[in-house]
Amino acid sequence: VQLQASGGGLVQPGGSLRLSCAASGTFFKINMPAWYRQAPGKERELVAVINTDGSTNYSGSVKGRFTISNDNAKKTHYLQMSSLKPEDTAVYYCNALITTVESTDYYWGQGTQVTVSS
Repeated sequence: VQLQASGGGLVQPGGSLRLSCAASGTFFKINMPAWYRQAPGKERELVAVINTDGSTNYSGSVKGRFTISNDNAKKTHYLQMSSLKPEDTAVYYCNALITTVESTDYYWGQGTQVTVSS
């Protein structure tokens, strides 16, 4: 099972980006799709997550600007980021709780760089 993150890049303050995280391999179920980020010199932090009941949680610093969503048919979840600020600059990682025939574990994508700068 692999998670492949994409969509990062350089964007000006106030701009938008959409990150994607595609799951591949053989598995039964994806739960708790999430996005984390890690800025230089800082710890990795949770940005957004879709809970098992379908509700969402966001970091206070991105609430109202970022939206997490998923497409079960495409086995992909997304992070739509708007009104980006320089402090949003970080490597963004996707994460999900995935059930295979052997076990249920958290998986990480490889990270995609988001740089917000003029």
